Amino acid sequence: MSIINLTPAQLRQAADLKEQIVGLERQLSQLSGTEAVTVAAPATTTFKKGGMSAAGRARIAAATKLRWAKINAAKSKPIAVVKAVVKAVVAAKPVKKGGMSAAGRARIIAAQKARWSKIKEAKPVVKAPVKAVSPAPQKKGGISAEGRARIAAAAKARWAKAKSAGKKSL
Repeated sequence: MSIINLTPAQLRQAADLKEQIVGLERQLSQLSGTEAVTVAAPATTTFKKGGMSAAGRARIAAATKLRWAKINAAKSKPIAVVKAVVKAVVAAKPVKKGGMSAAGRARIIAAQKARWSKIKEAKPVVKAPVKAVSPAPQKKGGISAEGRARIAAAAKARWAKAKSAGKKSL
């Protein structure tokens, strides 16, 4: 029978029995003068979550010391302390990995320039025809002065008609 399927009353009874067994084992060990072997619960394993390397901690500590050295230097502390801390921080910085040498970069630049010169040589040079410059660009979608005059005349005629009919609005 699994412990999951037990009722609360059965679990209490099992706990009481376990306490009685432990007590009897203690009494037995006192009588015989030897220590009784008790069954211990299985040890739980703990897993490290996250964490930081020693080098990372050292960098953080050095940066903190530098920060405090700057703060204390502002409070008129000796500059020698600040220089010593700066030197420690510079020494603690990791060495840059990877990267590219100047010669390698120069080779890549030269190869790229050669590629572009071949591409430019292969394209025919086509000159666009020169457009005549117009005096003033015309606005699209606008209304001419004549159109505005026609609309104004029509509006005046409608209002005159409305007034003659005795209406205040259209």
